[in-house]
Amino acid sequence: MRRVLLRGIAPAGVVLALVVVASLMLGAGAVGPVRALEVLAGGGDDDARFAVLDLRVPRTLVAVAVGLALGVAGAVLQATARNPLAEPGLLGVSAGASFAVVVVIASGAGAASLGPWVAVLGAGAGCALAVGAARLRGAGDDPVRLVLAGAALSSLLHAATSILLLLDQRTSDEVRFWTVGSVAGRGLDTLAQVGPILATGVLLAVLAARPLSALMLGDTVARGLGHRPARTRVLALTAVALLVGGAVAAAGPIAFVGLVVPFLARSLVGPDLRRVLAVSVLVGPAVVLAADVVSRLLVRPYEMPLGVVTALIGAPVLVAVVRSSRLPAL
Repeated sequence: MRRVLLRGIAPAGVVLALVVVASLMLGAGAVGPVRALEVLAGGGDDDARFAVLDLRVPRTLVAVAVGLALGVAGAVLQATARNPLAEPGLLGVSAGASFAVVVVIASGAGAASLGPWVAVLGAGAGCALAVGAARLRGAGDDPVRLVLAGAALSSLLHAATSILLLLDQRTSDEVRFWTVGSVAGRGLDTLAQVGPILATGVLLAVLAARPLSALMLGDTVARGLGHRPARTRVLALTAVALLVGGAVAAAGPIAFVGLVVPFLARSLVGPDLRRVLAVSVLVGPAVVLAADVVSRLLVRPYEMPLGVVTALIGAPVLVAVVRSSRLPAL
């Protein structure tokens, strides 16, 4: 088991280190790798120091936290639903968090005073609806039907969010860029605000990993091993709500990360949930950071929203999983 885990952690760690360096070196502006390297070595001019230390370093840290949260949340949600296509963005969990944030802003709360707990509560409601859909007769056994049910829920919430934005120009101005997902302009204050929530979510996910592994074998087997399925699901969904809510509060809704990361992790270390969670901690940040770097370079000197890039990455993975003759084992 340790050898398999090491085979997954080693390449994931190397890739993460490389994309962290790329995130610090590359950007949409005029500060290129050479000037960035001078700053990291302790020199550089004021413009380069501002770009690297005040913009890219906090942005990189926020992207790492968001990627970790969404990767772990995706793995836990898939295990809870017993379905490899269960993903926060596809099943309405992220949309629920976004809708809750927009509702509070539209009611008069400024974005600056808005705490991440609003997004957590919205994500919790999305979790309940997602798992409810997964346990409907037929949907839980058919990944495609589950995705269709989740897509319907997401579409409904996105439509409601769009209506609120159309009715309130002030709300639209505040959240226009945020609603498509981005870590641009995020500072250390954002990380300080959502960090405790994400840390709590990761802790709960770790605590839920062992009973969730038993639960994937069926409720009867889990009870025979001394676990309580209802309590395990509540613990797991609380972890997902905290992780997705914190990530959405920090960077907006970013789709497909929770699908791609567990898929890649299982390809490295197999279906064991504890190993998947351990590798997802590295793969998640690597995926989000890589997408963020691409978003800076595609349309220079402008930036493409991070959510658009993750959708471009995740959509082919979704199609590949659906079209495969044998879905990945969970």
